[in-house]
Amino acid sequence: MTERTDPRSAPAPHVADSHGLIRVHGARVNNLRDVSVELPKRRLTVFTGVSGSGKSSLVFGTVAAESQRMINETYSAFVQGFMPSLARPEVDVLDGLTTAIVVDQERMGADPRSTVGTATDANALLRILFSRLGTPYVGPPGAFAFNVPSVRASGAITVERGDSRTVKQTFSRTGGMCPRCEGRGTVSDIDLTQLYDDTKSLAEGAFTIPGWKSDSWWTVRTYAESGLLDPDKPIRDYSAREMRDFLHKEPTKVKVEGVNLTFEGLIPKIRKSFLSKDREAMQPHVRAFVDRAVTFTDCPECGGTRLSEAARSSKIQGVSIADACAMQISDLAAWVRGVAEPRLAPLLGTLRDTLDSFVEIGLGYLSLDRPSGTLSGGEAQRVKMIRHLGSSLTDVTYVFDEPTTGLHPHDIQRMNDLLLRLRDKGNTVLVVEHEPETIAIADHVVDLGPGAGSAGGTVTFEGTVAELRSSGTVTGRHLDDRAPLKGTVRKPTGALEIRGASAHNLRDVDVDVPLGVLTVVTGVAGSGKSSLIHGSVPRGAEVVSVDQTPIRGSRRSNPATYTGLLEPVRKAFAKANGVKPALFSANSEGACPECNGAGVVYTDLGMMAGMSTTCEECEGRRFQAAVLEHRLGGRDISEVLAMSVAEAEEFLGAGEARVPAAHRVLRRLTDVGLGYLTLGQPLTTLSGGERQRLKLATHMGDKGGVYVLDEPTTGLHLADVEQLLGLLDRLVDAGKSVIVIEHHQAVMAHADWIIDLGPGGGHDGGRVVFEGTPAALVADGSTLTGRHLAAYAAGGA
Repeated sequence: MTERTDPRSAPAPHVADSHGLIRVHGARVNNLRDVSVELPKRRLTVFTGVSGSGKSSLVFGTVAAESQRMINETYSAFVQGFMPSLARPEVDVLDGLTTAIVVDQERMGADPRSTVGTATDANALLRILFSRLGTPYVGPPGAFAFNVPSVRASGAITVERGDSRTVKQTFSRTGGMCPRCEGRGTVSDIDLTQLYDDTKSLAEGAFTIPGWKSDSWWTVRTYAESGLLDPDKPIRDYSAREMRDFLHKEPTKVKVEGVNLTFEGLIPKIRKSFLSKDREAMQPHVRAFVDRAVTFTDCPECGGTRLSEAARSSKIQGVSIADACAMQISDLAAWVRGVAEPRLAPLLGTLRDTLDSFVEIGLGYLSLDRPSGTLSGGEAQRVKMIRHLGSSLTDVTYVFDEPTTGLHPHDIQRMNDLLLRLRDKGNTVLVVEHEPETIAIADHVVDLGPGAGSAGGTVTFEGTVAELRSSGTVTGRHLDDRAPLKGTVRKPTGALEIRGASAHNLRDVDVDVPLGVLTVVTGVAGSGKSSLIHGSVPRGAEVVSVDQTPIRGSRRSNPATYTGLLEPVRKAFAKANGVKPALFSANSEGACPECNGAGVVYTDLGMMAGMSTTCEECEGRRFQAAVLEHRLGGRDISEVLAMSVAEAEEFLGAGEARVPAAHRVLRRLTDVGLGYLTLGQPLTTLSGGERQRLKLATHMGDKGGVYVLDEPTTGLHLADVEQLLGLLDRLVDAGKSVIVIEHHQAVMAHADWIIDLGPGGGHDGGRVVFEGTPAALVADGSTLTGRHLAAYAAGGA
């Protein structure tokens, strides 16, 4: 007979099981307005809202930032002194936090020696494998590392033990670095005509290098007053010895006006000051100089592999470590499976899992020797995910920033599966996302808005996806938007002929890109889109390229300084008041002396987070009181910088304060949907989507007939995509040719012409699989893009 259990005797829930929520109350980071939300743990929560509505401020600036700060506080004060100091976010209550792992879209370290292999564990594992199995044996794992130079030394050392005695010692370390290129894989040749005008003397300003002014203390004056060169003699008249000293002299101490300085030949100085830095991290004018003055070619000694001859000579089954790193990762994973060695079973198993993770996450088309600085934001984010896929950690919070960026619709389902897998292991997954396919898999949705900037910062909806659809919010209304396939397309006015394109994985591609229309280049990730357009479209005065390189800027940089609109405004203030323009710069003569124009005063507290307080002298306005007495149209310079773009467009567009040059820039900012931004808002507070559009607005002022845009929908809300399509139409209607590399189906549907690459990524791509109109692509139905566009047009996800 079965015993009956009295339900009243069932054990009460354990108190530890009651902590199922992350509670946020009174969050005020950036534009958040006392936001309060309760996020379920061990669920997938997606944060939606227009760009600039406060999503990143809530997820990254509040929840993730406080979690990381509290973890840092568990270390001793001594250790915290070596860690980045994090201030507590502006929030009243943060309860129920777990360890946060942030997987953002920040580009990976762009050091010239950083590759996909070094940024993950793959290269380290391969080095151990070749040091154990490679024949001939060349040394320990360091002998296969292109970041480790070979070192040899010998000499006398004194051993202080009992009776001190001097003994002779020799020391050697075998590294894998190619001695010619020092592990960079490329060597540079410098065009001297771009460095100086040899018809002039140093005193006449012969140098043509950016930043090398004729009175520059640390550069030009060191050469002119070193005593080694005649400052009044034209460079072309130098003797052989003077020319050798001028170009190649080793660092030598010289005295200039009683100050000890170091004189160094021009070529080694240029190599250290320009060529040791990553090209993508340079300011635009410096990058243009380097492009003019320097040509990079594969190192003739190592063939671009970065490795020494010894490291390349050691092989496993006829494959060297250089060959392995150059393989497509999907092929490398198959090769590793063919290496059978019981003694190395744990190592081989870990290496296989790592490489399989690349394939699983849709990056099997990469190679380990790919420089990490060349990865797109989406690729970098997925590379960072790899180390977490096989992790045994549970009950942690994973925070993702638009993980579908750069993904073809075909790949989005794979990313969704990975997010669900992380959740199903018992983790909390927080995702900032605009893509409807990813929003659809959420357990919980938090929608912020209703607008952007000062018009946002509030929670407009919390609940399920089904409830979001009927909520009436901006996101809810646009969630099922579908741009119709363009029925009538524009006629091209000409064609840009590309012949024999073979960069990266392209297979001698011949294609005609129509001009005078909106052309969309699409295909799965790694199919060769960027290689075809950026590598084949000639760069010149007629081509304006807006790529995915991020905007870099400090707290002192803002939309007004970045776009250049502040320059004509300063001149207008100066002219109206009869003073110098420099007075109206917070980084120059007009700066408040107390805070040096920052508007805040920083107090360094050692290993604790520093404090910033509003400057009492200028009350955060950044300028001297005397400067603020000067007015234009009844406003001072700080009041103009406090205006939104929309307000400033009206203010500077007419009347006494009319500044046509600034008004043109403001109109372009409004065109890209940034009318809500404040002119003086620090660039560090802008979201990724806002920075992308700021960059687009700046380049719209460039004179050119062909615009090349790389995924302009990155970071754009569904409602903003419609505005972007209108902007692209206006560019084409103004007589421009617009070429867009894009995955977003709305942009594809709106195109006049589509060029589809594929059929796959890596060596499975590199071919043009379709050319024609959107309607023809859907009717063709033979490509992945065509099938997904057909489903989109029919109303499917």
